[in-house]
Amino acid sequence: VVYLSMAFGNPYGEKYHPEIAAELTEKLHQLDVKIIALSDTIGVSNPANIAPIFSTLISEYSEIEFGAHFHTNPEKWKEKVDSAYQNGCRRFDSAIKGFGGCPMAKDDLTGNMPTEELLIWMHENNIINAIDNRSFDMAIDSVEHVFKEQ
Repeated sequence: VVYLSMAFGNPYGEKYHPEIAAELTEKLHQLDVKIIALSDTIGVSNPANIAPIFSTLISEYSEIEFGAHFHTNPEKWKEKVDSAYQNGCRRFDSAIKGFGGCPMAKDDLTGNMPTEELLIWMHENNIINAIDNRSFDMAIDSVEHVFKEQ
């Protein structure tokens, strides 16, 4: 998997435009890369910029599996997933409890998309996944012990 971290913005203040992601996707395609995760590591993606990049790249590169790696705050993850899914994305990165994130994000609540919320969303939308729910519940229980507030 290649993570295209500048798909939605740039944490370094450099020039950014969606065409940059398209150019990089073409270069990766020429290298025969088969999986690309369009990534937002600073939490700036939204339905208005998610929809066109996924719909365009997925239609132009049908042999590449595109995924989404969204950093988000707790209120915004669902609209991001909805937009990506409606525009052809079927692969999503997530982290239990949303742990992790980017120190350059301007919002302290911005972190990884929570797996448990993504699974609920998938269930509500009748989307089949390959997660073993019993094993996942055990993992959640383990996390509760590891990341207990002190």
